[in-house]
Amino acid sequence: MAFADLWSFRRASMALGACALALLAACATSPGSERALVSVSLPSAPVNEATRLRWLDRVSWGANASSDAQLAQRGLALWMRDQLNPRPAPLPPAAQAQIDAMTISRTPLDQLVIGLDAQRKAADALSDEEQKKAARQAYQQELTRLAREAQQRFVLRALYSPNQLQEQMTWFWMNHFNVNLRKDNIRALVGDYEENAIRPHALGKFRDLLGATLHHPAMLRYLDNAQNAANRINENYARELMELHTLGVGGGYSQADVQELARVLTGVGVSVQPLDAVPNVRPAVRADYVRKGLFEFNPNRHDYGAKTLLGQPIQARGLAEADEALDRLARAPATARFISRKLAVYFVADEPPPALVDRMAAAFTRSDGDIAVTLKAMFESPEFAASLGRKFRDPVHYVMAGVRLAYDDRVVLNVNPMLNWINRMGEPLYGHETPDGYPLNEAAWASAGQMNTRFEIARAIGANGAVLFRAPDDRAPPEKPAYPQLAESNVVRAKQGSLSEDTREALAQAKNPQEWNTFLLASPELMRR
Repeated sequence: MAFADLWSFRRASMALGACALALLAACATSPGSERALVSVSLPSAPVNEATRLRWLDRVSWGANASSDAQLAQRGLALWMRDQLNPRPAPLPPAAQAQIDAMTISRTPLDQLVIGLDAQRKAADALSDEEQKKAARQAYQQELTRLAREAQQRFVLRALYSPNQLQEQMTWFWMNHFNVNLRKDNIRALVGDYEENAIRPHALGKFRDLLGATLHHPAMLRYLDNAQNAANRINENYARELMELHTLGVGGGYSQADVQELARVLTGVGVSVQPLDAVPNVRPAVRADYVRKGLFEFNPNRHDYGAKTLLGQPIQARGLAEADEALDRLARAPATARFISRKLAVYFVADEPPPALVDRMAAAFTRSDGDIAVTLKAMFESPEFAASLGRKFRDPVHYVMAGVRLAYDDRVVLNVNPMLNWINRMGEPLYGHETPDGYPLNEAAWASAGQMNTRFEIARAIGANGAVLFRAPDDRAPPEKPAYPQLAESNVVRAKQGSLSEDTREALAQAKNPQEWNTFLLASPELMRR
């Protein structure tokens, strides 16, 4: 049974660009749309170092010396404006070079996947069983390599991109619109899914983001809509589109709405045929056929019957039915509240204040689902300021923050140890099996076993970090020193004022710099952002 089917069964059984400054924000929205820069009303006067670090720990992937210097130079209000309206920004050359060398950066998705499909078919056609086994293994290894590239690219951007909020929101939306690597050929798709469906819209209009995910083969494969056809309805994607992506549980839809949305989505699928190969579509609906890259709308598979969604008829025809349905879902009051609450859980508290969620939902509705405007309402709130330093770090945030603090802008040459640390803590990138994504609350990540593992990872970051700065195939002895000088960091000195007496006492008992680093990185204070 497919992962999405397992999830549905379990639930059922329990419940019965380089743009000009004025167009920066438009780079993250639909083509041709424009909006004013989104600014946050914050004090224009300089803030003290401790306050800067608290904001960096929450808005970025973790405070470090270089980001603190940038924030101090720009001031909090302007720095936040920069974050809400990201400009195209290359990474440090040593990091950008790693990304540029990746297959997923150099090969268009349709070319990549069509070639892989041909490789798979050639392997299956071999008559010699040993050759077939080896060819199939090579195909699987290539899928795994492509997925690893996507993970590596994500880590490099999280560590070094100047657009830290955009990278945070990319991770948030990848989790919200979750797909899982272990299904079908999603390992080959996930890098493009993040790059072209999620990241460009991470701070733009929610409706554009929703549409981009619907048109991507990773989502259509993961939630089985590629199999959804008239007279052979598959409801998986329609259900999760309402329950997990838009309206939320209790959002005012019924099982009949799930069935109607599934009918709307019939024919929305994936093609790995050559781009110039057009199926034999019956003449009456031939004009409705759409092919864009791997995305295909095949009228032969679409249910053209009358449909009613959320109490209103669907007026459009063919693929336009899906656009009409997404418009209705994206602009529903339940969606504004569901998305706003989830953002508040991510950025503020496991149980965010209802009044804050109400203000964010109002901003979402007033701005027609503008994500940056919704975040502005949150960042300006007293509830956000009061929460700084209290939100528990999930494993991905913990590893990123530790490496950023320890090594600042020194570019990692081998991110694989970081990926392994994240895997050990149970949050592998693109690895959550069910469509709900990883939990965002403290209870999910604060077990005794998790804390023991984090201590070991703190030691790896603080005492054995040289492994990060050797290429994966480099067998040379580690360079010296092989560990950061955290006690000498101005950022760490500023953080020491907020350390508890127990943490200070532990640090005082450290026998050497490596142990001091480990105790700091494993301290309760470094578990929170």
